[in-house]
Amino acid sequence: MTTRTPEATVHILSSTVAQLHVGGEVEQVVAADSRALRDRVVEEIRLLAASAGEPAHATLVEGSSRWPIVVHPDGTFAESLEPAAVAEASLTPAPPVVTAPPGSAPVVPESPAEPAPAVSAVPPTRAAATAARDTGKPTVQDLLDSRDAGERPRATEGWRATIRRGTGGLISPKPGRAEQSRLDREKRVQRRLDAPRTIVVLNPKGGAHKTTSTLLLAATFGTLRGGATLAWDNNETRGTLGWRAQNAPHNRTAVDLLDDLGRFADPSAAGLAALDTYVRTQVDARFDVLASDEDAAASSTIDAAAFDRLHALLRRYYRLMIIDTGNNMRASNWIAAVAAADQLVIVSTVREDTAASAAWLLDGLREKGFGDKVDRAVTVLTAPSSRPDKRLESRLTRHFQQVTSGVVIAPFDPSLVDGGPIDFDALSSQTRDAWLSVAATVADRL
Repeated sequence: MTTRTPEATVHILSSTVAQLHVGGEVEQVVAADSRALRDRVVEEIRLLAASAGEPAHATLVEGSSRWPIVVHPDGTFAESLEPAAVAEASLTPAPPVVTAPPGSAPVVPESPAEPAPAVSAVPPTRAAATAARDTGKPTVQDLLDSRDAGERPRATEGWRATIRRGTGGLISPKPGRAEQSRLDREKRVQRRLDAPRTIVVLNPKGGAHKTTSTLLLAATFGTLRGGATLAWDNNETRGTLGWRAQNAPHNRTAVDLLDDLGRFADPSAAGLAALDTYVRTQVDARFDVLASDEDAAASSTIDAAAFDRLHALLRRYYRLMIIDTGNNMRASNWIAAVAAADQLVIVSTVREDTAASAAWLLDGLREKGFGDKVDRAVTVLTAPSSRPDKRLESRLTRHFQQVTSGVVIAPFDPSLVDGGPIDFDALSSQTRDAWLSVAATVADRL
């Protein structure tokens, strides 16, 4: 049985801020610029559609202008070609609708002199959008983008922000170098994806910070992209991702979801809400966790076929899947995850043994035919203590820069030492900044 979603209303307050109103609840949506804001608004409505298992209807409101929009569970959307009528809506035929794919700009062709009959939506193709743009008329996206041209970036941090607030905005310095760097990286993380993406975190040695890295990467993407992010423990038996996540009202795992896949055979009858009894929602960080089997007496394992079935299902509901892996490179589900990966993230602490394991892993992946994925991989080196060996860090950085596409250094953070559930609010500003760099580096390659 499908869940009817109440119609949403989106009030566009500026080029970077909007308010989403659904069923009496209000959520603020913030992005780096107007294009990123549009992407996040569409993603929020897509989540409503995925939850209900049917297209979600919304109205975009900016001043006196209103535009209906319909977003489908797969992220495609259709916008009305004209602003919604205010007084004569019931007296005029419905305006034509053109469907646009995710990432393309809304399409607004020239208004007809006479009321045009309603036409059915056409398939979401780039050709349709291009044809409408050839008319030379501005689109809704052109309207949104025009606000950026007249807005001067303003500082929100440090002494520059203090001056702006102290003068009531009469003196408004631009963001400093550090703040502008953060804004630029956030924008890279928020870039729109044209399809679901799978990120796989690897190192065959235990204690390499795979699970910690998976959670921090998921939290960074989830917070900045507004959800639709999953952290998945793909251990063939038992992993610790579920233990390090925040508590949930159930203990179900990937094994339970695998047993109940039949519930999701009909996409129209199983929305995103049906997954809530299998995943563990991390509310503050806006991502979900799918834990591996936690039954000590169980004898079942996740193999390659099981991974592929779960992956095919979860792609319907999540735009980003970040997969934590086990330590057995020969396990079929481990190999299946690498095969399904759009991006590999190699993690290691700044230690000889952990780094040697990562280097051995990369050699093995090349031998298995994954050389192209190794070349595009991102390496994350994390400090094992507050006083890491800088000479070793430099040597490891040089090595992995030559065998992968980029290396990011993450600092030691005492809040991560105890091995319990991660308190994202307790992370240091240096840790947050480092993982923003990791997420931006990964996003560039998706």
